[in-house]
Amino acid sequence: MVGLGAGTTMTEEKAFLRMVEALLFAADEPLDEANLAARLPDGAEVPALLAALAERYADGGVNLVRVAGKWALRTAPDLKFLLERQVTMPRRLSRAAVETLAIIAYNQPVTRAEIEEIRGVGLSRGTLDLLLETGWVRLRGRRRSPGRPATWGTSEEFLEHFGLESVDDLPGLDELKAAGMLQAQPPRAILAEARAEAATQDDEDDEDEDTDDDADDTLIALDPS
Repeated sequence: MVGLGAGTTMTEEKAFLRMVEALLFAADEPLDEANLAARLPDGAEVPALLAALAERYADGGVNLVRVAGKWALRTAPDLKFLLERQVTMPRRLSRAAVETLAIIAYNQPVTRAEIEEIRGVGLSRGTLDLLLETGWVRLRGRRRSPGRPATWGTSEEFLEHFGLESVDDLPGLDELKAAGMLQAQPPRAILAEARAEAATQDDEDDEDEDTDDDADDTLIALDPS
């Protein structure tokens, strides 16, 4: 057992551990330490309790993990295949949305103009609206530059969905290259498809603009599945 302070008995420690375990099991979203502490009796040292539970679950079918600065019980990574099933998404992310999400994740805070510069084509309002609807992207404020452009970044929901504690845990260049998800120059077919999609969306929304500049920037594809 982990020591929880001079005034805590073994019986109290066991009771506290059971309480934390019950709270995490019943929660429909990750809980932070302050939230847990508010629900536990006085004398419960939450960090020590979480460390003890994490050690207890380390080799189990369920692990206690830290995501986005909070704690949650999750299926052990090597057993996820048991829970896999085909799910029909009500609205799939388009290639433009996936590319835009990757650009935002790796360059945040980033403006619309910067996203368009990296992709090499105009960004339709519908693409950004879709990412906002998923809850994975949020407004990060405005730049102190002419026009005060809005900047965008990822949200806590993004970190929770992809099982990341912070954006620092995003795959690095070497990992992306090894996975075949990083290309120095996008294939012409992808560029043509992106431009065609942007052109179609421009017809539907007069505010959207297309550009025909060649894209020489790195294209990163982030799989949201």
